Amino acid sequence: MKHTLSVLVEDEAGVLSRISGLFARRGFNIESLAVGPAEQPGISRITMVIPGDDRVIEQLTKQLYKLINVLKVQDVTEIPSVERELMLLKVNATSSTRSEIVEIAQIFRARVVDVAEDSLTLEVVGDPGKMVAIVQVLQKFGLREIARTGKIALTRESGVNTELLKSLEAKVS
Repeated sequence: MKHTLSVLVEDEAGVLSRISGLFARRGFNIESLAVGPAEQPGISRITMVIPGDDRVIEQLTKQLYKLINVLKVQDVTEIPSVERELMLLKVNATSSTRSEIVEIAQIFRARVVDVAEDSLTLEVVGDPGKMVAIVQVLQKFGLREIARTGKIALTRESGVNTELLKSLEAKVS
């Protein structure tokens, strides 16, 4: 199972290196990594997606707390959260396929951010499933380049679990 960890750290040189070194020494892969300033000056939030069972994640969490500069570690996998990724996607586009690609982009609420004679660059924001879906749909046109951020996540203060609501809605339909 993949787990999403949200880690608050003091914003100092070398903290990311120490965290990634911890994972490397223990042979764990980080599938996704996003780092940026948090709500307080001098504090950064690191969001990581890591494969492993609950026991492995608990062990890694304990190891993270031992590192200097780590303030808080939270496994948000099972907590209602808002999750997003950003992807830039460059797609082959001829005059005959351009309108179809734009229609697909609109369906996925993607934005065209660059137009060239033989390509379109799209900006896609959403949950990881949306990223996979649009890539699959646009594959037939030929993908030139993809740049994708890691997942970022914040817990929902409302406590509403939209994934649970989606699954209930699917059962009713």
